[in-house]
Amino acid sequence: MAEKIRLHFVKPGLQTTIQDQGRVGYQGMGVPVNGAMDKASARTANYLVGNDENGPVLEITLLGPGIRIEGEGQIAITGGNLSPKVNGESVDMYETLDVEDGDMISFGRPVTGCRSYLAVRGDWQVTPWLGSCSASATKASELTPQSVIQKEQVLEIEYEELIPPLAIDEEEQPELTALNIIRVLPGPEFSLISNLTIGDFFSRDFKVSNDSNRMGYKLEGKLAHFESAREVISSGVIPGTIQVTNAGQPIVLMADAQSSGGYTRLVNVVTEDLDKLAQMKPGDVLRFRLVSL
Repeated sequence: MAEKIRLHFVKPGLQTTIQDQGRVGYQGMGVPVNGAMDKASARTANYLVGNDENGPVLEITLLGPGIRIEGEGQIAITGGNLSPKVNGESVDMYETLDVEDGDMISFGRPVTGCRSYLAVRGDWQVTPWLGSCSASATKASELTPQSVIQKEQVLEIEYEELIPPLAIDEEEQPELTALNIIRVLPGPEFSLISNLTIGDFFSRDFKVSNDSNRMGYKLEGKLAHFESAREVISSGVIPGTIQVTNAGQPIVLMADAQSSGGYTRLVNVVTEDLDKLAQMKPGDVLRFRLVSL
């Protein structure tokens, strides 16, 4: 007989959503990939509770929710360290945690990174859209109403049995810093951009601006001597594409990015480094390094 655990959201947090690995295969119809910003941390959280790595998790951004547990079960928290607590006591990340009826999960100040991932063992009772439980970037209240966490919402999860606890060694956990080297590959319009602009792009530090979100990170500053070599028709883009506006401002497209755009596509971020970017917040600094396949 299946057991149940329910999560009662006493407060929703700043931006708490249900995410999985995204809805792949619909970009040709204009549907964004969505999914966890830091996909590796989401997979690890699911591993620690014995779920499928593609299963849903809570993505918690900067200011975490308050969650009251009904029933008993197992959770794991990975990604950015937002000072997680159970019943007011700090708990370890990157390991399986047992929770009991009446326990309160809360979060404090960000220590490293900006996004935590909370997995709960079992089958999440959430209705998917286009094969994914991830919150939609558009019309979320209509398409994925359960996936944008609201105050007093209740999330139910069913499981058959609990698992022996697991843990990730500290040396195997990702190192999150406020300064990152991000690897990139040449984009479709890379060869059309002047050497002066290319040199400026790779020789300077960029700061993540306040005007950044799950759709894209705007980087402070403008590229020197930037001129679009030709008019770029609206063309395909993916998470990780770095577009440059006509004014010379770089924008890194993230998980909720549109599927096409009309700006110069200078470079594309290596997929693994998108997880690093996902943990960067406004004010953090990054530098780009060109690599080859």
